[in-house]
Amino acid sequence: MIDEILLRNFKCFESASIPLRELTLLAGLNGMGKSSVIQSLLLLRQSYLDGLLPGTGLELNGSLVQLGAAKDVFYEDAQGDEFEIGIAWSEGIRANFVLRYHRESDVLRLGGPCIPRECFDVPPFTDLFHYLRAERLGPRTANSASDFHVREHRQIGSSGEYAEHFLYEFGDQSVDERLLHGKDEPKNLRSQVQAWLHEVSPGTRLHLEIHRQMDIVNLQYSFVTGDDRSNEYRSTSVGFGITYVLPVLIAALSARPGSLLIVENPEAHLHPQGQVRIGELLVRAAATGVQVIVETHSDHVLNGLRLAVYGKMIDADRVAMHFFSRERDAGRTRSRFESPSINKDGRLDRWPDGFFDEWDKSLERLLSPAGQEV
Repeated sequence: MIDEILLRNFKCFESASIPLRELTLLAGLNGMGKSSVIQSLLLLRQSYLDGLLPGTGLELNGSLVQLGAAKDVFYEDAQGDEFEIGIAWSEGIRANFVLRYHRESDVLRLGGPCIPRECFDVPPFTDLFHYLRAERLGPRTANSASDFHVREHRQIGSSGEYAEHFLYEFGDQSVDERLLHGKDEPKNLRSQVQAWLHEVSPGTRLHLEIHRQMDIVNLQYSFVTGDDRSNEYRSTSVGFGITYVLPVLIAALSARPGSLLIVENPEAHLHPQGQVRIGELLVRAAATGVQVIVETHSDHVLNGLRLAVYGKMIDADRVAMHFFSRERDAGRTRSRFESPSINKDGRLDRWPDGFFDEWDKSLERLLSPAGQEV
């Protein structure tokens, strides 16, 4: 498990040491730095998969993240010419990737201390890694199949492009008891995905058909109401949110202990009830030994997390929350973060200004005399 990420002169960070737990929630207004934390891990992973680490440097533009030129990742007010991404793991491993920025040629060259080889045997560098970006694939008439990514490496794809194929191949595998949706549903992945989909769209049933000669999977839905069952409908004829959340459900229910799961905006296209339950599911996944990092703008996801702590699904000290903002100091603008703590009752010790407090602010304005500033 990753215990800490160190960022120095990386994008909007002059210097930051960010602690992680089994479940870490990243929040903040847009453009405050929370995505940069995730991008630091993605940058290292794609550089390793492309063969540039440990010896050469970084792949700034690849399949996981596209960061532009060297000047785009180097903190613009840096007092020096080095930037660093450091990771400390609970296994006692620490790696500091230090690069020197050459301004004239706008390139980065790897330097600094020797990188321990054993760091590449743990996430984010191994197959025990899943990342779902905010911009996932919505309904399609046909979905991609890949034996290489799915059957050999158990990957869903960063946009969820292999989610349907993954569910087809591994749908009969059992799900950890702590993730089960009720006691009456079968314990296999396919049934549990359907059960959790019930929180988004009650009575949803999945129908998958693979066409290996064309490397595609067809996904259709039917709906059960009482004793009645509808016809099967292609995903493009059904609500957008059902297909959009499908990769999140599959990843959370199938990730193995020791995995790292990163999810951006799991709340996208979901109504509040679904958002709360997704927050709960991600906490349950963390309780099984999967490290989860979730970036969210949803107070409903936060409340799902709080309810899971209150319900004893995970200990409060295994949860971290970071709220990112910007500050101006000594002529330099940099990102900073505050870390509210949660107790066993699901209550937070403080609510920084802007940390999921818009409902309270709006309510205060509605209750004030018309036209009066609050």
